[in-house]
Amino acid sequence: MSRSAVFTAAEYSRRIRDVKKRMERAGFDLIICQDPANMGWLTGYDGWSFYVPQCVLVHADGELPIWFGRAQDEKSALLTTGLPQSNVVPFSEYLVQNPEDHPFDELAELVRARGWGKAHIGVEMDAHYYTARCHAHLVKGLPDARFSNNGDLVNWARLIKSEPELTLMREAGAICSHAMERAVAKMSPGVPQNEVIAELYHAQIMGVGGLGGDYAAICPLMPVGEGTATPHLTWTEDPLPQSGLAILEIAGVRRRYHAALTRTVHFGRPPQAYIDIAKAIVDGVDAGLEKARSGNTAEEVEAAWQAVLRSRGLKKESRVGYPIGLAYPPDWGERTVSLRPGDRTELQPGMCFHMMAGVWLGDFGLAISESFVVTDKGGEKLCTSPRELIVVE
Repeated sequence: MSRSAVFTAAEYSRRIRDVKKRMERAGFDLIICQDPANMGWLTGYDGWSFYVPQCVLVHADGELPIWFGRAQDEKSALLTTGLPQSNVVPFSEYLVQNPEDHPFDELAELVRARGWGKAHIGVEMDAHYYTARCHAHLVKGLPDARFSNNGDLVNWARLIKSEPELTLMREAGAICSHAMERAVAKMSPGVPQNEVIAELYHAQIMGVGGLGGDYAAICPLMPVGEGTATPHLTWTEDPLPQSGLAILEIAGVRRRYHAALTRTVHFGRPPQAYIDIAKAIVDGVDAGLEKARSGNTAEEVEAAWQAVLRSRGLKKESRVGYPIGLAYPPDWGERTVSLRPGDRTELQPGMCFHMMAGVWLGDFGLAISESFVVTDKGGEKLCTSPRELIVVE
């Protein structure tokens, strides 16, 4: 019996039609998608199999996409996608980690067998799991085909969320808010960092209001003390300090859809400088959310945020946000728009972003982020956690 479908067949058909229009404009006969989020978005496929070569193929003349992956995972595709057996094509098990032959040798055979050996093929050259060896074997096996980077074509198709997707994003936001609340409640001086993360994981997976949670594409990040000067440290078993900072960046996940959130905790009475920086970050996010309305551009959101920082004598060199949604490890970002100078992408209702608002200085940092949906009235917050410097006495 198949697992319960996340979306209707009509929703998947709409996505395929959109992708084919984009393929036509780009001049592609065939695209090969190895990003597991793109595979899931196109077909519903869901499984922890992205550590081996796998992909989804969309041909301009094909009614349905084709799943191609490890024989051991064939049943996973049949259970999660609703694709007919003819569109679920496994590769031979002996090809797994074979030093000479490669799964994409058989993928090339499949493409030739379908009569697509001379096609213009778009591949995902920036996808995390599309390795140099994948590409080399594909090119060798299809000498008459023309290959091009497809420019994250499917990622761009995912940018505007449908109403069913937005429902999952809001549910993810509720899970994220609950998980953050539980984690912060566990944070006290002397508590081992891993105990906080254990509480957080429990809350993330249990979910809220009868809505179960899913694993996140990025593990919880929790720099502490001087570690807060850099954003991507994870936890240790060391105790939380009697005085000082800790930052927690997490996501709530519902059926693979992510809402991310960052909060900063100070143990003991914080210095006035920390209070002032936190206030600048909060005000900057408010300004960004106000600007995050349809018709404005990505760079205008960043400019509104940056203007507040400048007025307080601060700056953030890195971009302040990126799109989020359906995701698998190692990242929950969608690799398309960036909230930064020069990105003139016009915002449209249904786009979802993580506004990663933070300031990292020489020996400390603070971050207080927000995930939001673009609307005609500005950014709609996905989470309900108070946006403030959290003080634990």
